[in-house]
Amino acid sequence: MKFLDQAKIYVRSGDGGNGVAAFRRERYVEFGGPDGGDGGRGGDIVFVAEPNLNTLIDFRYTQHFRAAKGGNGSGSDRTGAGASPVVITVPVGTQLFDEDRETLLVDLDTPGKRVVLLRGGDGGFGNAHFKSSTNRAPRRFDKGWPGEERWLWLRLKLIADAGLVGLPNAGKSTFLAACSAARPKIADYPFTTLVPQLGVVRPSPTEEFVLADIPGLIEGAHAGAGLGDRFLGHVERCAVLLHLIDGAAGDVVQAWRTLRGELAAYGAGLAEKPEVLALNKADAMSPREASARRAALARASGRPVLLLSGVSGAGVPAALRLLMQQIQHQRTTRAA
Repeated sequence: MKFLDQAKIYVRSGDGGNGVAAFRRERYVEFGGPDGGDGGRGGDIVFVAEPNLNTLIDFRYTQHFRAAKGGNGSGSDRTGAGASPVVITVPVGTQLFDEDRETLLVDLDTPGKRVVLLRGGDGGFGNAHFKSSTNRAPRRFDKGWPGEERWLWLRLKLIADAGLVGLPNAGKSTFLAACSAARPKIADYPFTTLVPQLGVVRPSPTEEFVLADIPGLIEGAHAGAGLGDRFLGHVERCAVLLHLIDGAAGDVVQAWRTLRGELAAYGAGLAEKPEVLALNKADAMSPREASARRAALARASGRPVLLLSGVSGAGVPAALRLLMQQIQHQRTTRAA
């Protein structure tokens, strides 16, 4: 199934049904009086967060959603039928934006969350509604109120506890495959990962978290270079970021500074998130190279640097423990 994390759709709620002007006409009933019923309410547009979905691909083929009009009233004080709502299911983590792509309308961030975005129009009154002691035979009736309409942008931000970030070919997909059952594409060329990948990690039999791997960033990604920085939206909700540096590539300090600059340029608080810094591909370096590059990176970043290898698995359990600690801290803070 193809991954799609943005879509533009048109939604319109249903118009209300019209009221009617009618009079009771029965044999042997001399003064029947007005009995025109009211119109029914138009259908609503409802969005529901569905946990079993993980892409917006369905909205590539269906972009228009219109609710039905409410039924018209009729004689004998019969009210028109209300129209059924149009229920649109989206993946958990989907945000609804106005047409300007900046105004956030709804954030469907929890499973089962249900939001009535557009309310159907109310039905019009029939002439029975207007009868009074001074107006015994009203002929007035109202048309139904129109529904609402608008264009929306849907943007999916995956729900993950931890995020993998790094330059292309830093070994992120290999790390994800080493610590979870996910099987992302792995190859020896940059930009192997073209769409975000999720994996469930279990550091111990009683603990688990979701790890997100996003396509690699290069210098200038915030300006559209490479694949751009759009996929960073999928790690905005993460409690912690695991920053993988390709230790075999040479200048590890510059690689770290490049990615930190892209995170700061993107914004959304990513540069301030807790970060676990790891020097990857320890199996491709000599012990002297690994020690020197690890020390240089620690001096530049001012934080501890892990040494690991996604291929051999060395250092991976230690990285997972640090990630789990940060995730548990955030979960405890939210519960409080």
